[in-house]
Amino acid sequence: MKIDFSDVIPIYIQIADAIEDDILSGKLKEGDKCYSQIVIAKELNINPATAAKGIRLLVDRGVLDKVRGQAMTISEGAIKIIKERKSTDTITKLIENLIEESNKLGITKDELLNKISNSYNKEA
Repeated sequence: MKIDFSDVIPIYIQIADAIEDDILSGKLKEGDKCYSQIVIAKELNINPATAAKGIRLLVDRGVLDKVRGQAMTISEGAIKIIKERKSTDTITKLIENLIEESNKLGITKDELLNKISNSYNKEA
């Protein structure tokens, strides 16, 4: 897990995002145990309360299941939950920023779509 302590994004959100990335990449699978707040705190040399806040965020999002007295587990359907949230929130914000920057640079909609299409084809 990599955290940027100089980033403006709060550490607990970076922790939640990193766990979600591990789920999307298959490093953590639905039904598996998640990292504990103690493990995260020791690995990152942070306060366990900060790690707990990141985990709690994922519980609130429905990505992690909390069972009293047991380790947090990755929820069944976590991948779908993450993808829906990211496609709604993250991608929408990126698109809005891209359009705003394109407008500043005088790039037309057709030019922008062409650039996206060309970049997308290179990735595939």
